[in-house]
Amino acid sequence: MSVEHAHAAAPHEHGRTPGGRHATGYDDETRARLTRDADEIVARYPQARSALLPMLHLVQSEDGYVSPRGIAFCASHLSLTTAEVSAVATFYTQYKRHPNGTYTVGVCTNTLCAVMGGDAIWEELSEHLGIGHDETTGDGAVTLERIECNAACDYAPVVMVNWEFFDNQTPASAVDVVDRLVQGQPVAPTRGAASVCTFKEMSRVLAGFPDGRVDEGVGAGEATVRGTVLARERGWSAPSFDADERAATPVTGQSEPGAGEERSSADRPTTTPADASPAGEQRKQKSDDAKES
Repeated sequence: MSVEHAHAAAPHEHGRTPGGRHATGYDDETRARLTRDADEIVARYPQARSALLPMLHLVQSEDGYVSPRGIAFCASHLSLTTAEVSAVATFYTQYKRHPNGTYTVGVCTNTLCAVMGGDAIWEELSEHLGIGHDETTGDGAVTLERIECNAACDYAPVVMVNWEFFDNQTPASAVDVVDRLVQGQPVAPTRGAASVCTFKEMSRVLAGFPDGRVDEGVGAGEATVRGTVLARERGWSAPSFDADERAATPVTGQSEPGAGEERSSADRPTTTPADASPAGEQRKQKSDDAKES
């Protein structure tokens, strides 16, 4: 099936031409390549439909977003309806329903990052780039997102670029990062891989095709392992747990009463003046009557 656009202008590398129609299908060479990759993904699972999540990343690595033709491809390959595929694609925020930038810049504005400066970073980047949440710069370089949590609270405030960590950021350092990305300069995250790959390249990794960079750089930084270091220095250790010993230990004491049974809160003795008041007695009587009815 041919690839069509409504306008003659050349499309951005990251997706369709602004204002143009979505591409209607993959050419034969692209479809054959995607089919080989999809077959490899499906072979990992006992049921074909379980391959949908990585396959959505696969078509996203091709188109720069989960396109209509990508949805149709997944549906056809997995014997699903396009409605079923769309329902999954619209549930997860990592799947983009419109052309994404070469770099997704995610600013954490959850509680800890926010109080440490995340809100200020967001405001600075939004103003500097001239875009808001889930919007992309005109050159297709950067898509900006508010992130609820980057799972790196020990390095707050945190910014992520295509899910690579940039720790302990400031408004100025974050602007410097995006400027270098836009200019095509190499950018290295604080931890993890030695450089930031493109959104399409990262989508292919998430589809389950390693790029060989998993062992690059630092994994867990100093703040992450601080507790372990302190424990070793001070000789701390967690209590031992012997499952057999625990199972052999008899349980002492009485079991917890069920609702309304003897010793439950419903039959506790009078402990406050309100319990002994006429209104309190009436409430208790109504409760007792309801139990007996």
